[in-house]
Amino acid sequence: MSMFDRLNRTWLRPALYYGNNPISIIGGAITSASAMTLVGFWVVEFFGHGGSTNPYLGIIFDLCLPALFVLGLIMIPIGVWQRRHRLMVEGHIPTVIPNIDFADPVFRRGIDFVVVATFINFIIFGTASYRGVAYMDTPNFCGQACHVMAPEWSAYHVSSHAGLACTECHIAPGIPGYVNAKVNGTKQLAMVLVNHYPTPIMAGDKVPPARTTCVKCHNPENSFGDKLVVKSSYADDEKNSLTHTVVMVHVGGKDQFGKLSGIHGAHMGHIEYIATDSTRQTITSVSKTNDDGSVTEFVSADAKGPVTGTKREMDCIDCHNRAAHSFVTPEAALNKDMASGTPSAGLPFMHKQGLALLKAEYASEEDAETKITAGLNSFYQAKYPAIYSAQKAQIDQAAKTLVTIYSRNIFPFMKVSWGTHPNNIGHNDYPGCFRCHDGSHNTKAGASISNDCAKCHNLLAVDEANPKLMADLGIQ
Repeated sequence: MSMFDRLNRTWLRPALYYGNNPISIIGGAITSASAMTLVGFWVVEFFGHGGSTNPYLGIIFDLCLPALFVLGLIMIPIGVWQRRHRLMVEGHIPTVIPNIDFADPVFRRGIDFVVVATFINFIIFGTASYRGVAYMDTPNFCGQACHVMAPEWSAYHVSSHAGLACTECHIAPGIPGYVNAKVNGTKQLAMVLVNHYPTPIMAGDKVPPARTTCVKCHNPENSFGDKLVVKSSYADDEKNSLTHTVVMVHVGGKDQFGKLSGIHGAHMGHIEYIATDSTRQTITSVSKTNDDGSVTEFVSADAKGPVTGTKREMDCIDCHNRAAHSFVTPEAALNKDMASGTPSAGLPFMHKQGLALLKAEYASEEDAETKITAGLNSFYQAKYPAIYSAQKAQIDQAAKTLVTIYSRNIFPFMKVSWGTHPNNIGHNDYPGCFRCHDGSHNTKAGASISNDCAKCHNLLAVDEANPKLMADLGIQ
């Protein structure tokens, strides 16, 4: 007897005979369909046409489909064992296993079922996988499917990048960026599933360099010239006195003659730095490569001993670090909304009381909503009963606005509070520019990184009630 005959008699015929049962047949169909879907995806991925760059793609193609493939394989021997066991109990085990005969209607129906089920499952798995990938490419998935991303999802809606797909900024182009995204996405999923993830979630090195993402839309070498910025602030007095600060910001860049100017121009060279904390707020060393190739190193006077750490090349997101997920200070948020009309500046001490309520500690968002609303009502009811009666609608609207400000910036379950996520643009609320331009980063020869304010901006008016410039420009 040849080897094939022995294999056919000992293994193939018994496997097909006992495998002719619903469990094994369904398992085979699932395995075949998931395998075909995986192979199709691998082909698309290999040739690089039409593949998605979503970081959670690994959830489907590295976890779900392989799991289905294995499940189908497990179902096949389980069905074989069950059928053999049942036939043994019933005493119907044949002495000779029937030959594989396509003329046998029972065997043929089993084969037909496997073929049809495999085709149907392939369509279902393929369509579901495609729709799943398409859904995972939307901001809704990134922000809402994972509850831990609630802070980022909230800030995203009020940013200048609202509406832009998350993958545009978080995934670097090319195969390395794609692979890195898949690995990180799968790792993050595992962390959420086992309920072991960082709180708060910090970007760190998970965001690709700006040269691979931001520059697709923003050309850092464009000259933006100067930009007029007006900031309105309300005081903590009874009248909520309004003042304005007018600043001419020298954004600059590179003009058509190649001349560098302003803030962008000063940072276009090759600059590296070493930070001692994960949020990069404490920078101990800055190295700038000069036009002649030499390197000038500035070390902070606060550095104790030799500076050690990983050098990072400075790029756009070291300053524009809150481009799409900006969390503001309570003062900035309240001033902005009061300038828009609510809370009304006509309510006595609105600014002072609003800040006090926003900065208070609350157990949860629901607790904050209840206590902010009750606190504001109690204040006006006790101190200004006439205003409370006459302007109750404005007070209620003010309370709603305060609750909205709080809910957009504070997330107790993720340990996100005021100041958790610093904004490095400017230097009023956070160190920002002063991380390097503080006058204490010096070379060995004693030269310092410039901290000349006029190089970056000119203060045209500071906390003035009625700046003449605004009147002249017709913006007041």
